[in-house]
Amino acid sequence: MASLISYYMINKLSFSISYEAYDHLQELSAEDQSLCLKAEEALSTSYSPYSNFKVAAAVLLSDGKIITGSNQENMAYPSGLCAERVALFTVGATHPDAIIASIVITAHTPNFKIEQPITCCGACLQVMSEFERKQNKELTVIFYCLDGQILKIKGMRNLLPFGFVEDRLLADPVRLKQL
Repeated sequence: MASLISYYMINKLSFSISYEAYDHLQELSAEDQSLCLKAEEALSTSYSPYSNFKVAAAVLLSDGKIITGSNQENMAYPSGLCAERVALFTVGATHPDAIIASIVITAHTPNFKIEQPITCCGACLQVMSEFERKQNKELTVIFYCLDGQILKIKGMRNLLPFGFVEDRLLADPVRLKQL
């Protein structure tokens, strides 16, 4: 019996991300520095008695308002919420039509020295992607390491290139627009 051999064309693709790296807070624009400092202030509102890992976010709206958030833990883990989602959901609830210009995320723990910027979890990236899609304008995301490097990324495609979006849910994009 002859074996059947199938040949498939495999398309090997790649993508690259674009970001800026800074060694010191003073290298950022005055607006970005101010937003970083607001995120740093928001660390004091973190409720993290279980992990002792404080995370904070500061969101700059296009009208200049700044909304902050911090991680909120709960003994019934995983009932807590990340700082990014606290800040973004506050924007959604209190400023539903606002345009988000940028968001800063920072962290601190007395347990060890954080030497690299802390990045977002997948759930937070997905929420940020949804806000970007809703406002039809790219977000700028700044990962601010206290006393360390700062990363600045424009656009969620640089952070979540395969995000869960509508065009992946339906095979017919025309039908999607009709919903």
